[in-house]
Amino acid sequence: MLISLEDLAAVTIDKKFDVVSWATIEAKFQQQKIVKIPHFIQEIKTYSIMTDMVLFEEKDKEPIGVLLIEKTAEWQDFMSTPHGETCMETITKVFSMIHEQMKVKQSENQYRKLYNMTDIFHSTMDIDLILENVLKNIQENFPHFNVELILSNDQDRHTTMDIKLFDYLAERPATIEAFVSGEVTTELARDLECRILNAPIKGRQAIYGILQISAPMTYLFSVEEKDFLQMLAHASGNALENAKLYHQSHRLVSDLQLINETSHRLNMRIDIDEMLLFLQKQLMKSFQPMEVCFAFKEKDIFDIKDASTALFNSQEGKIYIRHIEKHFEHTNDPLFIADFSRLTPNPIEYRSIMAIPILMEEKINGFSIVLHKEPYFFSFDSFKLMQSLIHHSSLAIANSILRNQLQEMVDLDHLTKLYARGYLDRYVEKSLVNDQAGMFLLIDVDNFKQINDTYGHQIGDKILVQIATQLKNIIGNSGICARWGGEEMSVYVPNINAQEAMQLAIRIVETIPKTTNPQVTISAGMIVWDVEYRPAFQAVFNLADKALYEAKTSGKNRVCVHERLYQTNA
Repeated sequence: MLISLEDLAAVTIDKKFDVVSWATIEAKFQQQKIVKIPHFIQEIKTYSIMTDMVLFEEKDKEPIGVLLIEKTAEWQDFMSTPHGETCMETITKVFSMIHEQMKVKQSENQYRKLYNMTDIFHSTMDIDLILENVLKNIQENFPHFNVELILSNDQDRHTTMDIKLFDYLAERPATIEAFVSGEVTTELARDLECRILNAPIKGRQAIYGILQISAPMTYLFSVEEKDFLQMLAHASGNALENAKLYHQSHRLVSDLQLINETSHRLNMRIDIDEMLLFLQKQLMKSFQPMEVCFAFKEKDIFDIKDASTALFNSQEGKIYIRHIEKHFEHTNDPLFIADFSRLTPNPIEYRSIMAIPILMEEKINGFSIVLHKEPYFFSFDSFKLMQSLIHHSSLAIANSILRNQLQEMVDLDHLTKLYARGYLDRYVEKSLVNDQAGMFLLIDVDNFKQINDTYGHQIGDKILVQIATQLKNIIGNSGICARWGGEEMSVYVPNINAQEAMQLAIRIVETIPKTTNPQVTISAGMIVWDVEYRPAFQAVFNLADKALYEAKTSGKNRVCVHERLYQTNA
């Protein structure tokens, strides 16, 4: 029975009949072509009746195969004649021709498939189609071997075929060597009981992965097979590279459009909350994260903004916030984590992280985070795009913050932090047009000059701040409090009836003496309007001022409404 050396492994896998490795019997022949069969072969049931082995070699002494025979008297007599030697030479030539034809046919089939595959590669920019054809071609040529595509993590993959991500920390040394050197490597992996061949998928600019074939330990890859696999990997590498560059060019145009659209929108003088909501939509659309966060520094503490997803207001979300805050304590560099589970001993749900700082005057004013549960979900190209997007957005965000700060300086009194007179005027004028009712209360601190003369202006300022704090606490969000000028302050509450307005005014007058130190009292003049009585804008202030004058001249520590008096003390 002739056993082709090239078919040894395949036959072993098929289990059609038992075979032995050439390495185990090579030494038996030495200088002879016919030898006794070793006992370990005779122990195999298939070969139990065989007695001798006949070696067939090429002219260059390269073995073609071994014929196992049952030696008979006729065979022995025949081989002792000159015809026996001639017969052996003839059979060797025949086997050699068959062997060569098989090799030629095998090569022809392989290269025809390689040509067809290359033709497909030149007609498509579909990365998935390229990968699927690579796997299909190898599996057709090596149907009994295990084949894997191990790709670097910057590939855009959507194929359902089994494709593995290249991981430096987990790959075998021979696989890493092939990826780094760009040369084919083989390894006898005794722990896996197989022989592994690694062919780098190499383009002109980079290496994109490894084509890995696992064969039985007894199998030896021929030079022709290695050459074929190397050409196949090289062709697929060039095709992947072309497709990648094609997609990159389209993505670059799309990225530039995204950045331009975002910059244009964010520079339309919209407020910070609208900016962040728009930016959240852009991040969701571009990177498909599961979670998005925006955090801004408020008095050295990062405050989570409303545009963030719900995760970041939970205890689970704080794990990611704390890690990123710690990172930005030491550097302004953005953060790219492919698998967060490797950096923390605690169980975590989201493994892919990108965090980009939002800078203002070269200092971190905040940061943006995107998360996904799958490791290696975000590509490095996505990381660079997010950096660019946040960088361009940072200027618009910084401008919006500065505008808000400037507007706050204009709108708020610097001492009491109440609204300034100009803001109050605009608020009241708008309310007179849009609301159904309202009250305006003008307040003056009683004997304030005496307080300044007795305790000094610093204490006087302190009392004004105390009064302002109480006004804000009492009014809350129902209206606004403003500093009218000097020791005068005011309160305006829209959509309030006369009875509620009086109760509120009395409460204010009664509260101030109880909450100031040194203790002071206030006088107040109030006007209430409704749909039946809607005074002119300037009349509101004039009438309240007259009522205040009446309160001051009639004993102080009280509130007057037009000409009616409501005292809070006897």
